[in-house]
Amino acid sequence: MSKYLKIKSPAQPQAAELKADYGVDNHGLKHLKRVYWNLPAEALYEEFVFRGEGSIVNGGPMLVNTGKWSARAANDKFVVREHETEDSVWWGEYNRPITSEKFASLLTRMQAYLQGEEVFVQDCYAGHDRDYRLAVRVITEDAWQSQFARNMLIRPQTQEEYRTFIPDFTVIALPSFKADPIVDGTRSETAIIINFAERLALIAGSSYGGEIKKSIFTVMNYLLPKQGVLSMHCSANYSEEGRDAALFFGLSGTGKTTLSADPRRQLIGDDEHGWTDTGIFNIEGGCYAKVIRLSPEHEPQIYATTQRFGTILENVVFDKVSRKLDLDDDINTENTRCSYPLDYVPGVKKDGCADVAPSNILLLTCDASGVLPPISRLTPDQALYHFISGYTSKIAGTEIGLGIEPQITFSACFGAPFMVHHPYVYANMLKQKMEKHRSRCWLVNTGWTGGPFGIGKRISIHHTRALLNAALEGELDKGEFRKDKLFGFEVPVACPGVPDDVLVPQNTWGDKDEYWKRYDGLAARFIENFKLYADGCPDGVAEAGPRRL
Repeated sequence: MSKYLKIKSPAQPQAAELKADYGVDNHGLKHLKRVYWNLPAEALYEEFVFRGEGSIVNGGPMLVNTGKWSARAANDKFVVREHETEDSVWWGEYNRPITSEKFASLLTRMQAYLQGEEVFVQDCYAGHDRDYRLAVRVITEDAWQSQFARNMLIRPQTQEEYRTFIPDFTVIALPSFKADPIVDGTRSETAIIINFAERLALIAGSSYGGEIKKSIFTVMNYLLPKQGVLSMHCSANYSEEGRDAALFFGLSGTGKTTLSADPRRQLIGDDEHGWTDTGIFNIEGGCYAKVIRLSPEHEPQIYATTQRFGTILENVVFDKVSRKLDLDDDINTENTRCSYPLDYVPGVKKDGCADVAPSNILLLTCDASGVLPPISRLTPDQALYHFISGYTSKIAGTEIGLGIEPQITFSACFGAPFMVHHPYVYANMLKQKMEKHRSRCWLVNTGWTGGPFGIGKRISIHHTRALLNAALEGELDKGEFRKDKLFGFEVPVACPGVPDDVLVPQNTWGDKDEYWKRYDGLAARFIENFKLYADGCPDGVAEAGPRRL
C-alpha cells in the first residue's frame, strides 16, 4: 500500500493484536508505516478488497491475476554459497550459486525499499510432526499472499503462541521490487534466493504464490535429510482402517492431487511430506491444485474448493457481471491454480500424520511418448534408479516458457528444482526405508497410450484408478506378471475393470514397428540421462535401468 495514502485501512485498528515479541526489526525492517500481524482470513479479505488486489468471485474465493508470473521462474532461483552449504548442496542447474555479498546487497535494497510502507506478516509452521516442524515467518506486501501463507502452512492456535513465536526461517516476498541483474548478480528482475546460513529467503519480482510454497519446501529438503528424515515431493493418503499409507510421487500435472484424493481413503497431504522412522507427516497445511478444465464429475473434491470462502484462485477467468468462473478458459495460462486449507477436503486426516510406513509407493510419470505400460512393479533397486531418473513430461504452464505440447523431461526425485542435496541422498534413503518396511513400488503412467501426444490419447483416469485400487488393496500382487523386455520391470497381465490390451501398450498402437522404435528411443534417453548422476552414485546403480533392443 502506497506510503502516500492517508485513508485508514479496515484492519488498521487490529494490526498489532497478534504481534509477536520477536519483531520485524530483527529482519532489518525498520521505519515501516505499519505491520499487519497474523490477520485472520476475514480481515485479509477486507484488506484485499480495500487495496484492489483482485476480485471476490462466486462462492467467496479471492481471485488474483499474477501477470507474467503465472508459473515458477525456475531459472531465477539461487542458493547462497558459503561455508555451511559449500560441500552439502547439489550445485548446478537447480541450485545456482550466488555470493553472500550479493545476497546482502539485495537484502539491504529490499529493506530500504520497504521504509515507509506496509507489510503483512504470517507466523506459521512447516511440518505436522512436532519433532521436525520448522517455524516459518512469511512477510509480504500483499494481503492475498498473506492469506496464501495461512492456507499453505500450519497456523498457531493461541494468542500466546503468536506472541512468543520466533521463526527458524523467514521468507520476504516483494513482487513489486525488481532485482537489478548488474547490481545483484541475478539473471533478470526476478530472483528467488535462499540463504541457509542466515535462515532467510528473498523473493523479488514475482507475484506467483507458488514461489513462497516451493521456497519453504526447498528449505525443508535441505534440513530434513540432515535429521534422518526423507523429504518427498509427493501426495499421501491413508486407509480408513489405518492399516497402510500410500505415497504418490510426480511433477505438477501428473495426477498427484487427483489420484490421492480418494473418497475411500483419508488424505494426509497434497504435495510435500516427510518419512521418519515411525511414519510419515505432511509438511503443509493446505493444497495448491491446478484447476484448468477441472471437472466436478472426475474431481468433485477439488472442484468444490473453487467456490469456497478462503480459497485463492490464481489467473482463473471469470465473468465480471455474474462472478462465475470459467475453469476451461486458458487465455491467461494453462497453469491456473487454487490454494485452499487442507480441511476443505472431506475425509482429510486432520493431524497430518500417519504412524505407519507406506505400504505402497507410486511413481507417477506422464509418458508423452505413449510407450510405457500403465502400471509396473519395481524392485527396490529399480525404484532407486527410477526415482533418481524421475522420468515424466512437463505439462503446459507449470513453468515459464513451456508451450502447449508436453515436454519430455527427467526430473530427479520427481522434483529436481526443489532438491538441494544430490539425488542419490534422497533415493538411497527411499530404498533403505522400502527394504526396512517391505514397501512395494509401482511406476504408473498417467500419460498417453496408442501413440505419442498428438496421435494417441491420454490414459483413461478410470483405468488408472482401477489399477491403483488393485495395487493398494493387494489384488495385483495375487495375479500373473510379465517381465518387460526393455526395462525389466514386472507388468500385470490382467486387472479387473481394465481391458487386457491397455496393459500391453504395443497392442494399442497401429504401427507396432514404430512402437518398438520409440520404446527403444526412450530407453536410450534413460541411459543417457543417468550419466548425469553416475558420479554421485555407487557402482551398479545403473544396472537397474533399461537395456537397448
